[in-house]
Amino acid sequence: MDLAANLQSVRQRIAAACQRVGRDPKEVTLMAVSKGQSPETIRAAADLGLDLFGENRVQEAKTKISLCPNRLRWQMIGHLQSNKCRDAVYFFSMIQSVDSLPLAIELNKCAGQLARTIPVLLEVNIAGESSKFGCRPENLPELLRQVNALPKLEVHGLMTIAPYATDPEKVRPIFRRARELKSECEDLLGAPLPQLSMGMTGDFEVAIEEGASIIRLGTALFGPRSAARKAGLAGRPREDGTDSRDI
Repeated sequence: MDLAANLQSVRQRIAAACQRVGRDPKEVTLMAVSKGQSPETIRAAADLGLDLFGENRVQEAKTKISLCPNRLRWQMIGHLQSNKCRDAVYFFSMIQSVDSLPLAIELNKCAGQLARTIPVLLEVNIAGESSKFGCRPENLPELLRQVNALPKLEVHGLMTIAPYATDPEKVRPIFRRARELKSECEDLLGAPLPQLSMGMTGDFEVAIEEGASIIRLGTALFGPRSAARKAGLAGRPREDGTDSRDI
């Protein structure tokens, strides 16, 4: 794995995608999805200038974060179980996968106990895939209203995962709808929502063209996860058994 070359290629592709639609590359934040990656690999990525990392599993993140540079920022992008909320609030600077009111209530309670306010993104399942989490688009306005009323949570925007497609153009409508939903949520709140987290290794350029502010890349930076498994770094099952967020 040549992490430096991979990162340079990704940054060039981000810049090209932004240029195609007249965006400033500074508007796009690159999140390195570090599931299955060792602290040594994460430190190497940090040495190259990456400072935002996304983790799918609370338990895995807990064992890594203390072994990595303090300046790094960590966000939760995987499906979150209620019994992991306290650790999630403690270890992460943002929870990107809030998809139900019960989960939001538990996060709010834990944030209150830890005397902090936690930024969150609402996860929306635009394609309606049964294998993925996220609220249905028609339920988003009510979830937004309910979560926005919780005093220890700050809604910063939306997160979505597009269906897998060999041709990223096929998922462009998903990303476009996510942008439209964010705009609709802004109208309901009467305030801007700064974040739209969408796009992974196979489709991040289309996501950028459709307005992504955060892209979540694992394989494009660190190489195929099968290589990490052979090195003994990624043998754990997904937390929910189905939903991949770092391809």
